[in-house]
Amino acid sequence: MLDFRMACYAIMAIFILLAGGCAPSTVTKPDLPPAGSTGSEGGALGKDQQLGEGRGGTTRESNAPSTSSLDQLKAGKPPVTPSSSPLKDIFFDFDSYDISGDARDTLRSNADWLKSNSSARIEIEGHCDERGTSEYNLALGAKRAQTAKDYLVSLGISVERISTISYGEEIPMCTEANESCWRQNRRARFVAIPSRPAS
Repeated sequence: MLDFRMACYAIMAIFILLAGGCAPSTVTKPDLPPAGSTGSEGGALGKDQQLGEGRGGTTRESNAPSTSSLDQLKAGKPPVTPSSSPLKDIFFDFDSYDISGDARDTLRSNADWLKSNSSARIEIEGHCDERGTSEYNLALGAKRAQTAKDYLVSLGISVERISTISYGEEIPMCTEANESCWRQNRRARFVAIPSRPAS
């Protein structure tokens, strides 16, 4: 079942790259370590060989139309959450999908907005920086989005109101190759999904 799912993710990623006209990244990606190696920071791998961030396609639970990062990119707009948005992004440490104290505060604020806007639905996008392999980071972005979703559900938001997607490194906020920039790209972004017309 897992192999079938990964094959579906790979096909979806290829389709999105072809449909979006994205050029392949020129950044050299590290290879996966041999079995038994650790990819976490401070582990057995050197800094340049650590797993953690990187290319990805997308995985989506919902095909509802939205103003997602991909939609904004296709429209020529920066895929950045405006400061006026009531839903704020959360950020992650390198090679992590753990929610920090600051992120918990932001998620509580996002949950409060969702509670006061009971008909609103959201999509949570998982993003990574440019380091790492495609497969690893597609999964990492999905875990980031899922962790944020699980936390919102624990705060009383209905699971039916939240979908998730992983973009890996494909839609960065910042494109410089340094830690300050990579930190901005390791995020979960919250996008309000437009209401569907009644039929």
